[in-house]
Amino acid sequence: MDRMVYLAMTGARQMLMQQAAASNNLANAASPGFRADLEAFRAMPVFGPGQPSRVYAMAERPAVNFQPGSLETTGNDLDVAVDGEGFLAVQAADGTEAYTRAGDLRLNGNGMLETGIGRPVLGNGGPVAIPPADAVVIAADGTISIRPVGQGSEALVVVDRLKLVRPDTRELYKGEDGLFRQKNRANLEADAAVRVVQGALESSNVNSVSEMINMMTYQRNFELQVKAMQTAEKNDAAMSQLMRMA
Repeated sequence: MDRMVYLAMTGARQMLMQQAAASNNLANAASPGFRADLEAFRAMPVFGPGQPSRVYAMAERPAVNFQPGSLETTGNDLDVAVDGEGFLAVQAADGTEAYTRAGDLRLNGNGMLETGIGRPVLGNGGPVAIPPADAVVIAADGTISIRPVGQGSEALVVVDRLKLVRPDTRELYKGEDGLFRQKNRANLEADAAVRVVQGALESSNVNSVSEMINMMTYQRNFELQVKAMQTAEKNDAAMSQLMRMA
């Protein structure tokens, strides 16, 4: 009975892991540029003495859904949405280069351009700094221009250019911070063909209805695994009673 309990226990544990993945997707259904994690189960046979009749279940996140979200106009000059393929380059917490589709940008107290979660946005020569200005204009190629304080509308000054990249998504992985990186940890070169739209954001590509259905499915399967453990406990008690009678 201990094998039956162990198999059911591992199944329940994997169901909880998949529930966590689905919950994370649902929690980010409104996060700009979020890419949903795909979820899957794999049957793992038990190897060892005897026939491999028992099968473990193993939860996996085999890939990320890179389907684009919809563009939503915000009217905010610092909001940008990548139009088509491509990513914004940002600086991760450890100082390395990473990539994101989240274009909800803002200026911090030091005039540094950063994402909504506080990651510095990279330009031609590192993090982008924007001096005080009456207006900020971000062109389709990522060029950042400002209208200095007190100047007319024709007095635009170029200050930097967003680093836009177009990686092969098969070579990307998502870190625990939600940012993407190259599997070989190499930095990508800027791609002049990538375009952005100012005053818009890309929505998350999470399908909320599908994730809710997944959550209910995982919950039911978890309950089945718990019921299997309870059945094993009852069988063990019945076997002990028979042994005492003998």
